[in-house]
Amino acid sequence: MLDFEEARVLGCLIEKSMTTPEYYPMTVNALVAACNQKNNREPVVEFDASTVADALASLDRRGMIGVTRVSGGRALKYAHHAGDALRVDDEQLALLGVLLLRGPQTTAELRNRTDRYVAFGSVHHAEERLQDLIDRDEPLVEHLEREPGRKERRYRSLLTEPAARPVSIEATPGERELEERVAALEEALAEVLRRLDEG
Repeated sequence: MLDFEEARVLGCLIEKSMTTPEYYPMTVNALVAACNQKNNREPVVEFDASTVADALASLDRRGMIGVTRVSGGRALKYAHHAGDALRVDDEQLALLGVLLLRGPQTTAELRNRTDRYVAFGSVHHAEERLQDLIDRDEPLVEHLEREPGRKERRYRSLLTEPAARPVSIEATPGERELEERVAALEEALAEVLRRLDEG
């Protein structure tokens, strides 16, 4: 079972490996920035380098990450081994990564938020992959009971305890829309920079 800091760091490594592979593996400083992003995170945090380094050390002991030194670079960089450690494919890993970064979500939310990671053909396809994670001998996801006032049930990662996730103020619909627009712009910019690099 991961604590909140470990879950946030692992979620960031999964996210960046799939959405901006040109900036992956990641240094501690890059991970601090990723953990503290104000978009695509729930709740927003302010981790320091020590918090991230402690989480990395713990994840390393669990066999979830590894350390590497990129040719020509001085700083150590970190990469996750979550796919192998958890025995999941890229679609399942994308779902787990978003759950680690944003907590419980509906199928539709997960399909939309994993669009930068992998392309699910439909909400039904995402739902099937979530069910695969539920039906394992040791489930990695659970389906929560429908909450009052909500039309859809949500899914939660079983890699963390429910109480390990700090309570935060719910963003307004306008704030959530703005966060998602900023995330889309960041991804578009990363793609433009990648194409420029390729010449």
